[in-house]
Amino acid sequence: MRYVQVLIMLTFFLLLLAPHGFAGEASGAQQNPSTSSAQEKTPAAPEIDSGCAQKTYKRAELVVCQFDPTTADIRLFLNNTGDEPYGHFNWVNEALAENGESLIFAMNAGMYHEDRSPVGQYVQAHIEQTPLNENDGPGNFHLKPNGVMQVWSEDGHRGFRIVETGKASAQKYVKYATQSGPMLVIDGDIHPRFLPASDSRKRRNGVGVTEDGEAVYFVLADTPINFYNFATYFRDVLKTPNALYLDGTISRLYAPELGRNDPGAAMGPIVGVVVKDG
Repeated sequence: MRYVQVLIMLTFFLLLLAPHGFAGEASGAQQNPSTSSAQEKTPAAPEIDSGCAQKTYKRAELVVCQFDPTTADIRLFLNNTGDEPYGHFNWVNEALAENGESLIFAMNAGMYHEDRSPVGQYVQAHIEQTPLNENDGPGNFHLKPNGVMQVWSEDGHRGFRIVETGKASAQKYVKYATQSGPMLVIDGDIHPRFLPASDSRKRRNGVGVTEDGEAVYFVLADTPINFYNFATYFRDVLKTPNALYLDGTISRLYAPELGRNDPGAAMGPIVGVVVKDG
């Protein structure tokens, strides 16, 4: 009898404790699904009106810089007044400082020869300094279709476009242009030569523009990524129907807001966003 009384008391004691223990587990169970759901969401476009932000995509570390090309002063730089290549961001800034201007962003902008002259078309201040290169050949530049990044200006209005090389000569009011290759995205399609499972992963940079022309994205992959994944980031995340590869291992970034002024060998063409000081 005494044994039964002890057993009843023990059961009653356990029932008092049970709700508190299960409440803890239920609370944890409710948190886990939300955590899992957050990890599985499709990456969203960077929530920045202007400037640079760090992002991750397919395990690659990216820097994404967004500007409105209808208002941002986007320029290309190649040679100084002595007809020598700028080569470095600091030298561009020194030249701009003479006019009370400075860079808020810059990166390398297209492939170049050993003497830093452009491999393809280069236009600066409406003057074509190097013609379109429609030749066949080895390397990424000739992985066709390749393309041209253009900044246009007309009657006080300006904008930005990326076109295939074959369509570049038909475009009007081109103030700046630089040719590179391959195209990453062509009218919403990934370049036909890119393979999803490619093991060719490298540091890369590129540029894309939205269909409405109100946002241009310059992207640098700080860690290796293959062409296919780099292209899908532009198409699927940034929603740019046309995007152009600029270069690979030598890619460099100037973004003061992130503390970036990447060192390295002298570059050829440089793209930058310029503001008035003060």
